Amino acid sequence: MDIKQVEGRKAGKLMLYAISTCPWCQKTKTLLNELGVEYSYIDVDLVPEEEEDKIRREVERWNDRLSFPTLVIDDEEVIIGFQEERIRQVLKGKKQ
Repeated sequence: MDIKQVEGRKAGKLMLYAISTCPWCQKTKTLLNELGVEYSYIDVDLVPEEEEDKIRREVERWNDRLSFPTLVIDDEEVIIGFQEERIRQVLKGKKQ
């Protein structure tokens, strides 16, 4: 699986499931970069065919609509879609 890591300040465990050509996914990555937080992401449309089912099941665990972006925070909370204010609010209180 081609999970990419972006360095930054610790704000919990952030995992972003995205589509490489999705403008809302790109906006979410840009926001996380602007906030300077550490996060991991995977562009689901770029995974090898043999890994597609595994990734799909992983995303569906958090988002049964299988829509993007899907941001999972600390394996507890999920933000679906580009919700700038909610992302800012949730990450503001997360410092490790």
